Amino acid sequence: MTKGLKQRILEKVAPDLKKVEIALEHHLKPNVELVRQIASHLLFSGGKRLRPLLMIHSARLCGYNRGFEIKFSIIFEYLHAATLLHDDVVDEADIRRGKKAAHTKWSASKVVLTGDFLLARALDIAAKTKEPDIISVIAKITRDMSQGEIDQLTKKGKLDLSEREYLEVIERKTAVLIQGACQSGAILAKAEKEKKAALNQYGFHLGMAFQMVDDLLDYTASAKDLGKNPGADMREGKLTLPLIHSLANASSEDKAWMQDAISAAEFNPEQFEKLKEKLTAYKGIEYTRKRAQEHVQKAKACLDGFEDCQSKQLLCLIADYSIERKV
Repeated sequence: MTKGLKQRILEKVAPDLKKVEIALEHHLKPNVELVRQIASHLLFSGGKRLRPLLMIHSARLCGYNRGFEIKFSIIFEYLHAATLLHDDVVDEADIRRGKKAAHTKWSASKVVLTGDFLLARALDIAAKTKEPDIISVIAKITRDMSQGEIDQLTKKGKLDLSEREYLEVIERKTAVLIQGACQSGAILAKAEKEKKAALNQYGFHLGMAFQMVDDLLDYTASAKDLGKNPGADMREGKLTLPLIHSLANASSEDKAWMQDAISAAEFNPEQFEKLKEKLTAYKGIEYTRKRAQEHVQKAKACLDGFEDCQSKQLLCLIADYSIERKV
């Protein structure tokens, strides 16, 4: 099913994707060649371009189709790439999208500064819209994502992390960028207040679902599918929803074992497999998928007030894909 759904989406967006790729390369013009190399290492390594597509089709859903939506959409890919470059340095991740992480090829300082350049480039393009509301959205995204990462960093290894705290982290870390892409499309189209609010909420629910599924895949997908090593959250001491729910429902004996496994200094593959069994037994996997499905249904419901068109169909397909995907 996933492959068919993905193929349907790709067929609908192929012309847009081609233009987005051209725009990403065209507007990546640093004065330093090394910055271009580092940025390109991640930017052109097979990302889904989800955020640009959401912005483009949110704008078109509101009647905007003048061409500028393509150039403007790359803001959200630059922002996304910047956060990934920074995150991999902070988390000391070795692999990203099936390749060696940038900081394993270049120094951490060069990679961080390249991320800063991409943030600045995104703000530069945002300023060209001459839309104060859009600039405010981009500023809020960068602020909230930074706070989300700091919040997650301070909560690393916290074994009693609550579901509420987890939801606050993922909203800032992931949902705000997807939400901002959709909201900005509506602003660019000068849509009425109700449509802006609907797309804002669509983006929020889609972003929450997307991150929940990411957290699920870290325990259920293979390294080949993920493009990085599974179990990264456990290795980094991050408690995500499958684990939070399982810990809350585990027996005292199993809870103690799970906490010891999370806190272990060395990653043990056999321990990881046993942990996954407990996440299934205590319904952490099932619960996370259910919560993600709820967000997908709410996201699609936000589009009910829009007339049927290709962009609406595409946004519904993306919502379905967010939970059916294997990567």
